[in-house]
Amino acid sequence: MESSPRFLPYAALIVGVIAVSTSAIFVKLATAPAPVIAFYRLLFSTVLIAPIFFLRHFSEMKNLSKKDWIYSTIAGVFLAFHFILWFESLNYTSVASSVVLVTLQPLFAFIGTFLFFKEKVSIVAIISGLIAITGSVIISWGDFKISGIALIGDLLALAACAMITAYLLFGQGIRKRHSLTLYTFIVYGISSITLLCYCLLLQYPLGPYPKEDWMYFLLLAVVATLLGHSLFNWSLKWVSTNTISVMILFEPVGSIILAYYILGEKMILPQVIGGIIIMIGIIFYVFERKILKVMKKEIKPTNE
Repeated sequence: MESSPRFLPYAALIVGVIAVSTSAIFVKLATAPAPVIAFYRLLFSTVLIAPIFFLRHFSEMKNLSKKDWIYSTIAGVFLAFHFILWFESLNYTSVASSVVLVTLQPLFAFIGTFLFFKEKVSIVAIISGLIAITGSVIISWGDFKISGIALIGDLLALAACAMITAYLLFGQGIRKRHSLTLYTFIVYGISSITLLCYCLLLQYPLGPYPKEDWMYFLLLAVVATLLGHSLFNWSLKWVSTNTISVMILFEPVGSIILAYYILGEKMILPQVIGGIIIMIGIIFYVFERKILKVMKKEIKPTNE
């Protein structure tokens, strides 16, 4: 495995989480249907990556196995439906509720990595994940409305959570063997094609839209995707899907703050408390090995 500075992947994850925190805001501000927003986000992302891919990484395609192509295709389809479901959920529920549910990925990632990759999950990892999830629940405590339209949005967001976890799981092995540019170009391209077919099949208009919408499409591509998801994909070379899933739990904090200042959504005390608890869970998880070493030293018998 390619070497990397010790904390660089975690620094990349922090930047990535801040970047993806803007996603819900841009989607809320846009007036286009959810599948159309998702299509242009992935299309613009693919177009922006294309020059680098064709100039420097096109020859790498010959190294892709049949299995790599199958897994990349599946990952791309899952990513497409993650965006469809999540963006649609924002039409029914608040930014806080939607983002909180979408980021409950450890519940899916811990099971998925164990079943498909036989990756062991330590007690510390489980505890830290539960701490972070508890923070997410507290954030949404005063915001969930288990009735009518809000419930539909909550269920869509939960389904989107499962989709993004599957996307990361299928991409984990490929990303460890191939370059970031090659992987993201293929997966984003497949997602774009999937979303285009979806829009055409269900007859969503691809235009015209206000110029503000086109600006939000581009911002979603540059900030949320290229600075957000691409950094997650880059980090997959050195850290597991579990680590990324726990780090992404910080996204609700950033989204809630942005929603407060930009959309005028209220920030209540449970959201502040939940955000602090999420950070405790993330720190606990990131420094898992050091915590385990300390625990072993504490219980290790001393020779007198």
